[in-house]
Amino acid sequence: MELYQAEWCPHSHAVRQRLTELGVDVALRQVPAEPDDRDGLERVSGDREIPVLVTDDGEVLHGEEEILPWLDERFAERPDADAHRAKAREKTLS
Repeated sequence: MELYQAEWCPHSHAVRQRLTELGVDVALRQVPAEPDDRDGLERVSGDREIPVLVTDDGEVLHGEEEILPWLDERFAERPDADAHRAKAREKTLS
């Protein structure tokens, strides 16, 4: 799977965090900061907004509202998901 995203994007962060909690490996594809510069993303997904998840079977999911439920339907949380959530909370509080 490939996740088109940016480190500064809170929606991308939510998807990356959930992928970690589920133990799902994904290739991260960084996109330009400006939507007008995201021609490559538009060719792949038909859109310039992030995040976009391209599944192994080629399905294209747009935004955390589509991506998160799709992930939750297909993957079980890893045993240390709560520890990952706690570390993420620590990081945001510091």
